Amino acid sequence: MNQDNVNIAKDKMQKALEHFREELAGIRTGRANPSLLEGIKVDAYGQKMDLRDLASINAPEPGLLVVQVWDRANLPAAEKAIRDSSQGLNPVNDGQVLRVPIPPLSEERRKEMTKLVTEKAEGARVTIRQLRREIVEEIDKAEKAKELSEDEKFRFREQVQKITDEMSSHLEEMANAKDKEILQI
Repeated sequence: MNQDNVNIAKDKMQKALEHFREELAGIRTGRANPSLLEGIKVDAYGQKMDLRDLASINAPEPGLLVVQVWDRANLPAAEKAIRDSSQGLNPVNDGQVLRVPIPPLSEERRKEMTKLVTEKAEGARVTIRQLRREIVEEIDKAEKAKELSEDEKFRFREQVQKITDEMSSHLEEMANAKDKEILQI
């Protein structure tokens, strides 16, 4: 048990935070954002592929996304994938590109989206707490095995708690910012 173990735990917590950030990017807010469509899977070339791997996605105006599929043979599949996604979007295929109007969110849909943010945040919180618990158990085992002194044990535990508090604070800031963005009309 040494400082490297604490740094590894910190890296894992940061990855959990980054995963949460990616999940938040895919939650609709009423404004066009290319990340809304990035996680959508399209049946192309005999397999499921991310839409972002098949097309460029742009937001030329606040209420519209334009999807430029590189191989036009995949245009119908991309259209179907967007339509079937949980985003509730209805793309318009003009034969060249997909235009995806982003309708304003209803009050009910905004509340659903904030609940989704809360669920995703809780999942990230659980992951961070679980990582903290794992490293604290390692610290305790190392102290029982006489690999650490009691002072080192408390110092490492304090570092882990400080990192956990910092990550939890970032998570809360991100969740609150997304909620505010969703509720903004």
